[in-house]
Amino acid sequence: MIALVDVNNFYVSCERLFNPYLHDKPVVVLSNNDGCIISRSQEAKDLGIKMGQPLFKVKALLKKHRVQVLSSNYQLYADISDRVMTLLSEFTDIQEVYSIDECFLNMDGQDNLGDIAHKIRIRMWQYLRMPVCVGIGPTKVLAKLANRCAKKDPYWQGVFLTNNITKSGMHSIMRSLPIDQLWGVGKSLSLK
Repeated sequence: MIALVDVNNFYVSCERLFNPYLHDKPVVVLSNNDGCIISRSQEAKDLGIKMGQPLFKVKALLKKHRVQVLSSNYQLYADISDRVMTLLSEFTDIQEVYSIDECFLNMDGQDNLGDIAHKIRIRMWQYLRMPVCVGIGPTKVLAKLANRCAKKDPYWQGVFLTNNITKSGMHSIMRSLPIDQLWGVGKSLSLK
């Protein structure tokens, strides 16, 4: 089995680590030249602010809702990412860093995967104050899908294991997902 661990709203989470005032407020982080939005808190997402949206197109919305607008700090994000990946490496001998805020962990041979996933979430919060979601499946594609379920549906409390759901339940989840949203597969198949 493979786990995908993903830090929620990574750049915003890093900024909140050093500025508690930002907790529970709508926050966006901007690209290098402060031209586009590259990270959003859940509160900002709930306002309809989109990833990659040019700043000038949403300035009025940001002002209206008192959204905190921050320039990116890539040195900080790289440092926190290193700490995240180091902490996650304690859960497996085989780790594949996929991006600055997510990695795959080989969980083969481990029992109680749900308990381990919850322990990952707890430890990431206790040691680094980083909120994460964990998805576990037999392949990277299904681990990524499981992570999406863990993140999008509060029922799962940030952890989703594909082997804890019936086959028909998994098929229902897959049917509800637009094909272009399926990681590693979707973009090329959506045209068909």
